[in-house]
Amino acid sequence: MEYPTPVTTVYLCPTERVLFDPVRNCNPFLHFFEFLWIIAGRNDVKWLVQFNPSMKEFSDDGNVFHGAYGYRLRNWGYPTADGSYSSLDQLPEVVSMLRKSLDERRAVIAIWDPVRDLNKPNCKDVPCNDLVFVKVREGKLTLTVCCRSNDIIWGAYGSNIVCFSMLQEYLAAMVGLPVGPLYQISDSWHAYVNVWKEKASLDIPHEFVDPYHRFNIEPYPMVERFDTWDEELQRWIAQTEHPDLEEQQYTNPLFPKVAQPLYLAWTLYKQNELQRAIAATELCHASDWRLACRQWLERIVERRAQRGQQ
Repeated sequence: MEYPTPVTTVYLCPTERVLFDPVRNCNPFLHFFEFLWIIAGRNDVKWLVQFNPSMKEFSDDGNVFHGAYGYRLRNWGYPTADGSYSSLDQLPEVVSMLRKSLDERRAVIAIWDPVRDLNKPNCKDVPCNDLVFVKVREGKLTLTVCCRSNDIIWGAYGSNIVCFSMLQEYLAAMVGLPVGPLYQISDSWHAYVNVWKEKASLDIPHEFVDPYHRFNIEPYPMVERFDTWDEELQRWIAQTEHPDLEEQQYTNPLFPKVAQPLYLAWTLYKQNELQRAIAATELCHASDWRLACRQWLERIVERRAQRGQQ
């Protein structure tokens, strides 16, 4: 089902990004760690698929993702005058532009690459989100994301809002500004009928109250020290890949107080230690991610109990 015209969604409070709806039952672990993988500039399959093995199906060769957003954000390849090939990290360039002028209107981040993406019918992973505009309005950093094709269940109102609002907060911290609205322009705003019937049909009776307001949950600040954040992210991911590395020290609390407890909870879940995984979520200092991850795990426990009774 596709809406006949482009649709713009406006998020007035994009830092309230964590999804709690039990009917949709989005995997909050995947959303959180996918962003870290993106902002680290990765395109490898191995690290990301530990949070969702089915994502491997979108890789052409099983090793890398062709359209990985982070790799294109941080390693945009281009030919140089001497005939060699170089790369550009677009994020610090945009940050530098906005630090110099808050009226800057040329801070554009490219994801779609016509050389790599046009007329590639056999490619499994052509980017859906293609262009990002970064501007300052009323003293706040705003983000406009242009998307050629937006599935509204898992894409637009699933992983897209989580990842791009986190990108927005990252850029705002780097520039030194608060977060403003986020705009999502969906040229093809659609839903797959089978998923819509299962996850979003209005015939499904359920009440949902936003936990951010019901329980006074506050979004956890992503960046404490912008000058060390990128390097600490790389060290944190390396620690997950090589647990025998010496224990790391961080100036950004996101890594030891949010990422590490959630990664521990995920590891315990994969080891089928569900109660210990639930307990590990309580070590997470971010109240929104803590609640969403705990509830997601508790729903798994409940479903397994129901199957056992049947």
